[in-house]
Amino acid sequence: MSRIGKLPITLPKDVTLTIADGIAKVKGPKGELSQSIMSDVTVNVVEDKVVVARANESASARALHCLTRALLYNMIVGVSKGLTNDF
Repeated sequence: MSRIGKLPITLPKDVTLTIADGIAKVKGPKGELSQSIMSDVTVNVVEDKVVVARANESASARALHCLTRALLYNMIVGVSKGLTNDF
């Protein structure tokens, strides 16, 4: 399993993540973002953690696993902190 993909994402207190009909919507103080979730990947919210998992071990599912986790993480940072130059 991917080292990045298996890391849970912590949701800040002022950010909400909802998943409905294959669309993930992230809402926070800086705005709202949405992203479609592919069928090879599942996203679960447990308390204040977001966990991304893949349905099988195919090459496309492995690639989508990390991609989805990275997109969700960036969406959460974007709606909570906004654009920063902290590299």
